[in-house]
Amino acid sequence: MLENLRKWNSLDQQPPISEVEALRYMNEKDIEDRELQALLYITLAYHRIKRHPGKDMLAYQFIDEARVLHANHSLVTELYESQQLMQAYTILKNTSFEQWILHETDHDSAKAKKAKSIHADVRYIIEQWDQELAGKVIIDASSRLKLYQEVYEELKELEVMLDEAIASIENRRIRIPVKEINERTRGLSDYQDEIYKRLPRFLTDQSNQNPLEAFDQMVGLKDVKTYIRRYYHFLRYQQQRKNFGFSMVDEPGLHMIITGNPGTGKTTIARLLANIYHELGILDTKEVVEVNRSHLVGSYVGQSEENTMNYVKQAIGGVLFIDEAYSLKREGQTGNDYGQAVIDTLVSAMTSKEYGGKFAVILAGYPEEMRQFLWSNPGLRSRFPEQNHIELPDYQMNELMTIAEQTAIENDFFFTEEALNEFVTLIDRERVDDSFGNARTVKNLVLKTVFQKGAHEAERDKHHWLDHMRISKEDLIWDDESNEEEQSPMERLDELIGLHNVKAEVRKLSSFVQAQQKRKEKGYPVVPIELHSVFSGNPGTGKTTVAEIYADVLKECGLLKRGHMVVVSRSDLVAGYVGQTAIKTKRKIREALGGVLFIDEAYSLYNGGRDDFGKEAIETIVDEMTKHNENLVVILAGYKQEMEQLVESNPGLSSRFKKYFHFPDYQEQELIDMTHYQAAEYGYFFNEWAESFLLEKYTDHKVRGNGRFVNNLVNEAIQFQAIRVMEDEAVDINELELVDLEKAWNMVRRES
Repeated sequence: MLENLRKWNSLDQQPPISEVEALRYMNEKDIEDRELQALLYITLAYHRIKRHPGKDMLAYQFIDEARVLHANHSLVTELYESQQLMQAYTILKNTSFEQWILHETDHDSAKAKKAKSIHADVRYIIEQWDQELAGKVIIDASSRLKLYQEVYEELKELEVMLDEAIASIENRRIRIPVKEINERTRGLSDYQDEIYKRLPRFLTDQSNQNPLEAFDQMVGLKDVKTYIRRYYHFLRYQQQRKNFGFSMVDEPGLHMIITGNPGTGKTTIARLLANIYHELGILDTKEVVEVNRSHLVGSYVGQSEENTMNYVKQAIGGVLFIDEAYSLKREGQTGNDYGQAVIDTLVSAMTSKEYGGKFAVILAGYPEEMRQFLWSNPGLRSRFPEQNHIELPDYQMNELMTIAEQTAIENDFFFTEEALNEFVTLIDRERVDDSFGNARTVKNLVLKTVFQKGAHEAERDKHHWLDHMRISKEDLIWDDESNEEEQSPMERLDELIGLHNVKAEVRKLSSFVQAQQKRKEKGYPVVPIELHSVFSGNPGTGKTTVAEIYADVLKECGLLKRGHMVVVSRSDLVAGYVGQTAIKTKRKIREALGGVLFIDEAYSLYNGGRDDFGKEAIETIVDEMTKHNENLVVILAGYKQEMEQLVESNPGLSSRFKKYFHFPDYQEQELIDMTHYQAAEYGYFFNEWAESFLLEKYTDHKVRGNGRFVNNLVNEAIQFQAIRVMEDEAVDINELELVDLEKAWNMVRRES
C-alpha cells in the first residue's frame, strides 16, 4: 500500500491511504526511504487540513518536516505553496478593502488619517507573507507561486506609494495619489477570486456539502440511506411539479417516525432531514427544536397545552423533534398525568389552518414502545403514513469499530492494530442487552480510553508528537492494578471445604470451555458448549457460593461479558394475575444478561400442572434462554428429587439443562473444618476438647442446613462467650470454650 503513495501526484486527488493508516505506518514501520517519509507527512497534513480548515499548527509542522526530507518533491512543493496561498486568501478575505477607499472630496487631514490607517494594514499583511517564498526565483515556477509573488509585489508597491504619501504629510506638502491608491486597492480585492480559483479543491470545498452527502458519510445504515435518497428525490420532484402549477391533494407530508435503539443516530437523522426540507425550500429554516416529555407535560390543568403550543410556535418554519415520544402516554396513566393533553394539542396544531404545513414533527424512540404508542393513539398514527417510518438497525461490529476510529481521529488519537483488536473485546463486553448505546457507547469508550491514557501518562516525558496520539493496548487496561493480586475463580473454588465432585466438574467444564475457545481462534470446528446447569442438594451445601464462582470462571474464559449473578426465587418471577408473570420474569432475565440467573428453590415454579403462573414463568425462561443464547446462563437450584421432576415437566427445560452438579451433605470432619474456618474469620479459635465435642455431635446427629447450621452455631457461641468476657476480665477474648459451643449447639439445634 505504501508504494501507491509514489503514484500520488496531485492534491486534486485523495491520498491513497487514510490518516489513520499513515499514522500506523509511521508508528510501526521503520521507513528509511526519505521520499516515502515525506509523502507520509504530506498525507497527514492533507487530512488534517481537511479536518481543520482553519490554521492547524500540526499540519504546518508536517509540511515543514516533508520539506526537510524532500523539498523538491512536486507534492511537497504543491502543498507548501497551496498552504501559503490559502493563508494569503484568508488574509485578503478578512481585509475590509471598502474602508481603504479614499475620496477626492475629503479634507486633506481626513485623507492623511486614512492613508496612515491603510499603510498600517498593508504593513501587517506584508508581514504575514512568506518573504522567502515571495522572493524566490524559479524559472519554471508554478502558477500558484507566480500569483503569490504577484500579489506580494502589488502590496509592496502600494506600501511604497503610501510611504511617499505619508512622507509628504510629514513635510506638510500633502500629496496623496488618491486615484492610484484606490486602483491598487481594488486590484488587491480582485486578487481574492483569482487566488480562490488556483487553490486545490480540498482546500475550498469545506462547507458546500449537501444533506445527501452528509447522509452518505454516516457509518452503516445502507437501507436507510437508500430510502432517504429516494425520499429526497420524491420531495424534489414534488417541488418541481408545484413550480409548474400542479397540486397533490394526498401528499404524504413531512412528519416522520424514527425508531431505533440508543445511539443508532435518530437525532442526527432528524437534523439531516431538517436540512433536506430547508434545502428544497419546503421549510424556511433548518432549525430543529428538540424536546422530550419533561419539556411538554405540565403539573396542572392547562399547563401542558400551553407548553406544547410554545414549542410548536418555536418550531414554525422548521422541525419539532420529540424524543421518546411514547413517554407522553404512560401505561395506567391517571387523571393527574397530562401527557394525553400534549398529544391532543400536538395533533390539533398539526392539522390547524394556522400552523398545519408550517412545521414538521419527528417522533423518535425505541421500536417496540413506539409501535405500541402509535396504535394506542389513532389520531396521531394517521398523521404519520407508513412510508414515513424509518427504523434504524443496531450497528454491526465492523461499523462500531469504524465509529471508534473516527471518534479517535477526530480527537487527534489513533489505535494501534493491537489496541484495535482489544477494543473489539471492550465493545463486545458492553453489547449485553437492548440498552446498549451503539455509537454513543463506543464514543464514550473511546473518550474513557483517552482519559485513562492522559491520567496515566501526564507526568511522563513525551519525546515525539506520535506519543501524544497513540492509543496502545496498554491504554485499554482500566482495571485497578491491585486486582492482579486477587485470587482466580479456580483458586477460590479449591479453597472451599469438601465438594470434591463439584470441584472436579467445574474444573472439567472450565478446561473444556477454554479448549473450545482455542479451537475457535484457530479456525477448527467447535463442540457446542452447554452452560445451563442444575445444582441439586440440601440447604447450606454451597450451591450459591459455587454458582458465584462458576459465573466468574465463565467470565474469565470469555464466555460471559459481565460475569455477575442475579439470585431469584419464585416470588421474584411469578405475579398474582395473568400476563404479569412474563413481564416480571423478563425483567429479571434482562437484569442477568451477560451473567448468571440463579433460581433458588426452582422446583417451586412447578406444582404438578396446577399452577398456571409458575408454568408461565418456566415457559418465559425457556423462550428467553433461546433468544439470548450465549448471553445468559441459567442455574436451577434445589432438592435433588424435586429438581428432577421440574426438569422432566417441560421438554424445553430438559433439552437445555444437560449439566448436573450434585452437592452432597458435608461429612463430620468437613463440618469441623468449616467450624474452625468460620470462627477464624472473626479471629476466634477453640481447643481440642471443644473440637472433640463437636465431632461427637456432628457424628451422632444429622445436621440440617450444613454450612448455614455451622454459621449459626459459631455466631451463637461468640455471643455466649461475650457474656463470660464481660463478667470476667481474665477470659481470653479470642477463645471459644467448650461451654460456649455446648450452649450454642443446644440453641441452634432447638431452633433448627
